[in-house]
Amino acid sequence: MPGPVFLESDTIELRTIEAEDLDFLQKTINDPNVRRTIGNRSPINGEQEREWFEEKASGDGDGVELLVCRDGEAIGSMGLEPKDSNGVAVEIGVFLAEEFWGEGYGTEASRLLTEFAFRERRYHRVVARVFEGNVGSARIWEKLGFRHEATHEEAEFVDGEYVDVEFYAVLEDEWESTAQ
Repeated sequence: MPGPVFLESDTIELRTIEAEDLDFLQKTINDPNVRRTIGNRSPINGEQEREWFEEKASGDGDGVELLVCRDGEAIGSMGLEPKDSNGVAVEIGVFLAEEFWGEGYGTEASRLLTEFAFRERRYHRVVARVFEGNVGSARIWEKLGFRHEATHEEAEFVDGEYVDVEFYAVLEDEWESTAQ
């Protein structure tokens, strides 16, 4: 059972990740269609998933890891990872189980966590990476008012080929002016 609700909207909840959620996360991140969208090139076994949980989701670091849920059911995961030591920028990332793609859950979860990054964590800049071909992810950031900043050509090796990585970002004042 997912942990307590940390952030919520009318359609989804962002909950703490608990040890009981690791099977779902391991299964989802190993799904060939999901792992291609996030650039995961290695299989993740149960021990590796537990290590991630202990270091990232349960650790004392500055990152935030949350389970994306719909009506209390886990449908994905997302997080914030600081990009510098002075607290200016943070990278946001999200993945959902494939059966939940295209329903607006990724956009809503990303809106909630971006708002949290600015309001509660006081970041000035939120960035997101999108691997070439992940049209759904690019649409999330565009819908939320992130602007395309750069293309890093052939910057990652995914599914047997070099792919471009698109970078999106939004500044705090830009976010506030769009009245998300």
